[in-house]
Amino acid sequence: MNASPFSARGLPSEFPIFPLQGALLLPHGKLPLNIFEKRYIAMVEDALSGQRLIGMIQPDCTQPDVATGPAVYRVGCLGRVSSFSETDDGRFLIAISGLIRFDLMGEHALRRGYRRAIPDFSRFMADLEPIAPLLQRSALLDALRAYFAVNGFDANWTAIETMKDDELVVTLCMVCPFDTAEKQALLEAATPTERADTLLALLHMGSHGIPGGSEHGAPS
Repeated sequence: MNASPFSARGLPSEFPIFPLQGALLLPHGKLPLNIFEKRYIAMVEDALSGQRLIGMIQPDCTQPDVATGPAVYRVGCLGRVSSFSETDDGRFLIAISGLIRFDLMGEHALRRGYRRAIPDFSRFMADLEPIAPLLQRSALLDALRAYFAVNGFDANWTAIETMKDDELVVTLCMVCPFDTAEKQALLEAATPTERADTLLALLHMGSHGIPGGSEHGAPS
């Protein structure tokens, strides 16, 4: 994958955030979303009128609610709406392309019902660079085959095997049905290599019947 078109100079000082359980957005990944709640329709409308930026972040059910809503994890991923369409019943179908992770330092007051982040990108500037070649490709594919076989998942292996290294890890992290904490661990991995190692460990655990990511069903 190419480097992000964004630079440190162009990063925003605030943007809307969308807390969504189990929805993982990673830098260089693409997340499709069906937007139907009134406040999030307003969020998308406002994003489309500006830089098209939305931050994805997972709720943290282990913590008490905060003033703006459910508690969320402290690390999320900023993305840009790269495509959208409106349905006859008033929904938005959008795709968000991941740009860079952020630490959530605080929140502004709600705007039209949706939340707005005060971010710090300083730990994650490397997300804007191209991803290095994957060293664990063969081991990862072997583990994925075992994981899918044990859990009864079907897969388009031709498509998977022809993915580029960077696409492979990002796509598998985003679509495999890991639980919330596991998805957060993948998001917070310090480097792409560490993320690939974490993914490999999760696939090994899932293929040996260790409770975790398979509880939500097969990836689509």
